Amino acid sequence: MNRSHRPPTGRSPGFLALYLNDHLAGANAVVETFRRTAEAHRGDTLGSSLRALGDQAAQDRQSLLTLMADLDVPVKRTRAALGRLAEKAGRLKLNGRIFSRSPLSDVVELEGLRLGVEGRAACWRSLRSLARTDPRIDVPLVEELIVRAEQQARALEAMRSACASRLFDREARGRAATPHAARTVGRRAHLRGLPRTGPV
Repeated sequence: MNRSHRPPTGRSPGFLALYLNDHLAGANAVVETFRRTAEAHRGDTLGSSLRALGDQAAQDRQSLLTLMADLDVPVKRTRAALGRLAEKAGRLKLNGRIFSRSPLSDVVELEGLRLGVEGRAACWRSLRSLARTDPRIDVPLVEELIVRAEQQARALEAMRSACASRLFDREARGRAATPHAARTVGRRAHLRGLPRTGPV
C-alpha cells in the first residue's frame, strides 16, 4: 500500500481523471478534518481513536495517488487544493458558535467524516468494477481498501452515535420537564386512548 507515486506518463480518459481528482480533493479534506478533530480531543479516548483513523486516511490518500499513477491519471494540484479549502470553510459551519468549538461540532464533524469515508469506499468499488476491463488496477489493494473503509465507517458511526446521544439526551432531559413537553405527551396519550400523565 506504500508503493511510491510514479509521475504519470500518459493521458487518461477525461472523466476518470476528473473523478479521481475529485476524490483526491475529498481525501485531503478528510485527512485535515481528522487531524483537527483529534487535536480538539487530545488526551482522551476519542482523540486517540480519531488520530489512528486519521493516519489510516492519510495512507488511503497515498494509495489513491498510487492507483492514479498506475492509471496514468495526472494530479490536478488546483483541484486537490479545493479539498483543503473546503475543510477550512467547513470550520465556519453553523454549530451554534462562531469563534469556538461547540458541543455540536463533534457530531457534525463525525457525520462529515463518515460521509467522506463512505464516498471513498464508493471510489474503491468503482475502481474494482473498472478492473474488469483495465488490468493496470491493483485489485488486491483495492479490495483491502474497501474492507478498511467499511471498518472505518463502522467505527465513525459508533463515535457519532455516542456523541449525539450524550449531547441530545442531556438537552432532551431538560426540555422534558417543561409545561410544553407535558402538554405534548398529554395530547399524544389522548390520541392513543391512553391515560394522561401530565397537565393539558
